[in-house]
Amino acid sequence: MSGAPFRLASLDAGHDRTAFNSDSEPLNRYLREQATQDVRRRVAACFVALADGSRIAGYYTLASASLLLADLPASTVKKLPRYPTVPAVRMGRLAVDQAFKSQGLGGALLADALDRAARSEIAAFALMVDAKDEAAAAFYRHHGFIALPDSPLTLFLPLATVLRS
Repeated sequence: MSGAPFRLASLDAGHDRTAFNSDSEPLNRYLREQATQDVRRRVAACFVALADGSRIAGYYTLASASLLLADLPASTVKKLPRYPTVPAVRMGRLAVDQAFKSQGLGGALLADALDRAARSEIAAFALMVDAKDEAAAAFYRHHGFIALPDSPLTLFLPLATVLRS
């Protein structure tokens, strides 16, 4: 719909969330009804891609998390300290408005999330996601994410790989 570049910003009360329409009603409802509360309670940070100055074209959320060492692939575990868990950043939600599909916005939002997580002064080993279905998992695998051996819809990307690229 729009060829204009997107501007990324933290979600705030001034952003109109009512027109946002992804292909997922739960993700639409979250943005309309829950995101502001989660930000205010400091349980998630929400970032929006704005088109045409103020229209929300897409969004994602980040929150602190941890990964159980025992759940990670053996090749990853051998490189980590033997703590029961390792710190991570969870990307809880990622959605693009249908009017902005096929413009690379999903990948751009993911890249921004990875950059924010990697640049944080608070240590985290990986960015992790819980894919809603196999198509979403394929999107993350395409971007280098690794599925947990026993939970193929939970994927992670070591942030050290982001810092190297």
